[in-house]
Formats: sequence, C-alpha cells, structure tokens
Amino acid sequence: MRRLIPAAIVLLLIGFLVWAFMPRPVEVDLGDVAPRTLEIVVEEEGEARIRDVYTVSATIAGKLQRISLHPGDAVTKGETVVALIGPAAPVLLDSRSRAVAEASAAAAQAAMDLARAQLAQAQAADEFMASEANRAVALYAKGAISQRSYDTAVREHKTAQAAVSSALANLAVREKELESALAVLRPDQAGEAGRCCVKVLAPASGRVLRVLSESEQVIQPGTPLVEIGDPSDMEIVVDLLSRDAVRVQAGATATITGWGGATISAVVDRVEPSAVTRVSALGIDEQRVKVLLSLTGPASQWTQLGHGFRVITRISLWRQDQVLTIPVGALFRDGTDWATYVIRDGQARLQTITLGERNDRIAQVLDGLQSGDRVILHPSDLVADGVSVVPRATPDPATDPG
Repeated sequence: MRRLIPAAIVLLLIGFLVWAFMPRPVEVDLGDVAPRTLEIVVEEEGEARIRDVYTVSATIAGKLQRISLHPGDAVTKGETVVALIGPAAPVLLDSRSRAVAEASAAAAQAAMDLARAQLAQAQAADEFMASEANRAVALYAKGAISQRSYDTAVREHKTAQAAVSSALANLAVREKELESALAVLRPDQAGEAGRCCVKVLAPASGRVLRVLSESEQVIQPGTPLVEIGDPSDMEIVVDLLSRDAVRVQAGATATITGWGGATISAVVDRVEPSAVTRVSALGIDEQRVKVLLSLTGPASQWTQLGHGFRVITRISLWRQDQVLTIPVGALFRDGTDWATYVIRDGQARLQTITLGERNDRIAQVLDGLQSGDRVILHPSDLVADGVSVVPRATPDPATDPG
C-alpha cells in the first residue's frame, strides 16, 4: 500500500505537467460575414458660399460719403442706395503751378480787354457804315448815284454788322477763358448745393456681405465698395483629390455636416474638368479638383449657414444593398492576396478571399466566404492556421459592424 502512494504522486505530477504545457485555445474577437448595405463615400472639408456675389465698385472718381450700410442689411435691386459719391476737392497748387495759373489768368484778362476794344472798333465802323448806307438810299432814290454805288454802300453796312457780331462772340469766348483761368485759383466749391451726389444703386437684391470701403474718402473709378449676395442661393465648394474626383458624378447625393447645425442634404452640381496643385499640411503637392454641390434640404435647416463657413462634405460614390461583407478589422495581406482567419470546428483556418468595394468599416466579399461565416477580428501573433480559438468572454461590440 505504501508503494502505491509514491506512484500515485508521480502520476499526478506527470498529469499536472502535461496539463500545464498543453496548448490552450487563444481568446479572440469574432465578426460575422453577412449581407449588409455598403456605401462608399469620400469625405473632405469644404466651404459654403453664396452662388453669385456682386462686388459694387465706384463708377466715377470723387469723394465717397460714409457708407451707412452694415453686413447683413437687406438691399433691393435698383432701389437701395449703396453709396453716394460727390466731387472731390481740387489738387493743391504748388508755387510753380500757381504762378502758371496766375499768368494764364492775366493773359486771359488781356485777351478779354483786346476783345472789348475790337468790339468798340467794330461798333464804330458799323455806325459809320449805317449812316453811309442811309445817305446812299436817299441819293439812289433821287437818281443821284448809280446802282453800283448803292449796292456797295449796303454791302459795307452788312459787313460792319457782321463784324460787330463776330466781336461780340470773341468777347464771350475771352470772358469764359478768363473764368476758366480764375477757377483754377479759386478755393474749393465742392460743397455748393446741387452738385452732390452720384448715387450708386444695388445691382441685385439680397444682403450686404461685406463693406469694403466704409469711411469717407477720395476714391478712383473701380474702387470696391461693398459685396452683395442672396443668402438663400447657397452652394458648397470642395476641393477633392483628383483620384477621388474621377469617381464623382454630377447628380451624386451628399450630406453636409460639421458646420454647427443639422445635417443638410445636397447633390453634386458640377465637377470642374481641370485640377490645380495644392500643397498639403505635410508639404506634399496634391492635385485638387473643385466640385460644386447644391443644397437640396429644406431652407429652414441652413438659415444660419453663412458665406465662407467651413463644412464637412460626404459625397456618395457607390451604394448597394444586401452585399456580402466582412469587417475590415478581419482583413490582412497574405503575400499579394487578401486573407482572413475563419472559424472551422473551433480552429482558425487561413482563408484567401477576393474583395470588391470597401469603406472604413466593411468590405465587399466576391469570393472565398459565404454568409454566416465567423472571422477573427484583429488577429494577434498567437493566431495561426490550425490554432484552437475561443471567443473572448466579453467581446467588444464596437469592433463588429454587424
């Protein structure tokens, strides 16, 4: 009996050692291969903007009166006065310019005095010719002078009258030249009544977006004054990588988020046919294509969405229901092929598969799996083909899209 006790102890020890070194099943997280709705989207930051923004500019040079409009004020096409532009003060004369202006005024004064003298001379000649013509008329009536002498006297009288009219016109010209020369020397008269102002009217109905030149100032033609747009006519512009833009089609659905309000439905309106080079935050040159989207949701959802607001756009590239899918956490590369570990009779079996479309959560299975298969999510180094596995006691539901 005593000999059996050591033998039993030895057997127990051997059994314990066998149990201790026996491979145990590896705990794993599992996911399902099942039909699901698969949607491929491209997500990128975009910008909300009013479709047609009007920059109102000055039509003439002059002194701009202070603009009373503020951003957000409503304007009506052809009625709302955006700005008033009056005459600007003349340029100040330096000593040389003033001397030239004074000399021009003196010359104009002398020319006017000469014109007055010429007028007096012409009037005196006209009076003399008038008396000669009257005398010739009386003598011709008595037959004392010939017809030729009579005609000559009448012609000379008319010539004298024309000379008076010419002298009067010349005097008027000289007077205006003197006024012009003196106007250069006079102080500014821009504030005279009736000389202000040219009104600049709103070219479209909407609201003021920005006031570019608010303070009173002297401006030149073409100076931007205000920006006007209609907030109800909003669009979204987003720059996509060229490799993503080639899959975007006009009419594709999209959603707008990340602007601080509710999710807004949108549709792709246009994909521009050319790309531009942009430098990313990492210093990498990227080819970006501009994509324009129209908002299709109720206007009440985006009344607070303003011009230039940052948004997040999610554009649908592909969508299909009842697609056999696998969680992307179960995928890994086996050489050049995609593979996963499938649970077969409590063991992990390496399975090569063929994939179709995929997003950041699930991928389309074209070949290699069937609905109802269980696959291992994020397999560790302990998992290999033929290794026994058991589901983890408390699986993380967030790791399984199904």
